[in-house]
Amino acid sequence: MVLCGCVSTNKPADFVVNARVSNTNPGSMNSHGDNLVTYSTIQAAVDAAPLADEPWTIVIAPGNYNERVVIRRAGLRLIGSGKGKTRITFDRYAGQPVEPGSSETWGTFRTAVVEVLAEDVGLYDLTIENGYDYPADDRLPKGHPDKIRGTQAVALKTGEQADRTLLQRVELLGYQDTLFVQEGRTFVTDSEIRGHVDFIFGDGNALFENTDVISRPRAHPMTFTGYITAPSTLLDSFYGLTFINCRLLRELDVPDNSVPLGRPWHPTKTFTDGRYADPNAVGKSTFINTFMDAHIATVGWSTMGGTAKDGSRKQFDPLEDARFSEWGSYGPGAVLNAKRPQEKETALADYAKHKILDGWNPPLLSKAGANALIK
Repeated sequence: MVLCGCVSTNKPADFVVNARVSNTNPGSMNSHGDNLVTYSTIQAAVDAAPLADEPWTIVIAPGNYNERVVIRRAGLRLIGSGKGKTRITFDRYAGQPVEPGSSETWGTFRTAVVEVLAEDVGLYDLTIENGYDYPADDRLPKGHPDKIRGTQAVALKTGEQADRTLLQRVELLGYQDTLFVQEGRTFVTDSEIRGHVDFIFGDGNALFENTDVISRPRAHPMTFTGYITAPSTLLDSFYGLTFINCRLLRELDVPDNSVPLGRPWHPTKTFTDGRYADPNAVGKSTFINTFMDAHIATVGWSTMGGTAKDGSRKQFDPLEDARFSEWGSYGPGAVLNAKRPQEKETALADYAKHKILDGWNPPLLSKAGANALIK
């Protein structure tokens, strides 16, 4: 295998092309005339990456790749040809039987189109979409025999083994539970995330910067059409889901005052004294200098149901059972009231990028550098 000498304007040792993926032109050479192994699926290229300490870069040609991609190799970078040009799609949902006739369903945690199970994974210039047709089910009336239970459908999951996951110029498309940040540090920049119900959730430490978070409509009128975040941050973690210099936007037909910024997720777990909502999951979501369109609910935050210690259902309060705050919000949806806690200006120093990411400096790739790599 001959390595391409294309590099970004960052560190020359980074972003050397090691393999290509093309589902329309397998066996092609790059513009430099170097022979590179070319795979017809992304998963095949990922599986072929040697286990080593060095970064391994796979460039992906334009096209629609209908597959699940599971990344277990540390230091792997996937570089697409641009949002909307390189599309990784799959349509698994939580209530779907594992196989025809099976009583076992996938469940939310096994629905992700792309699942990151390793450290130092980077995703650049591509679209990841869970293609489950949520709107079709949503249009069915309540009680319809064909209505599905388990409509969660994850586009991207950073799993328990993940840490230092980078998304740059990435588009994540889904409806309920689009992005599951289960563990570790994740940095999302210059990207776009679409969904409606709890579509950014989990107990990981994720920083979103210069990213558009876009709410999608529902089929029937309802007070709240969705919730942007559902953090389950553990109490001993200072950072949860942090949004800085982002924009909260909406698609057509999302009503004004219909989308809370988040609600507290207390996952049900098994303890020595029973199965009930994790008391140590005190979710944290923070919005700083973020534009909010008029769809953001005036109340700011909402309750979320969970299992009480005695087995009954209870509602977790966003002001008492979570750590929710904002500072410098602006736009039609930015409202000051007692239900929307504000960060103290003196605390803003705690939200410096290097502090949130605990010293990790993400290996960003300029658009010009990405374009050079994919030629």
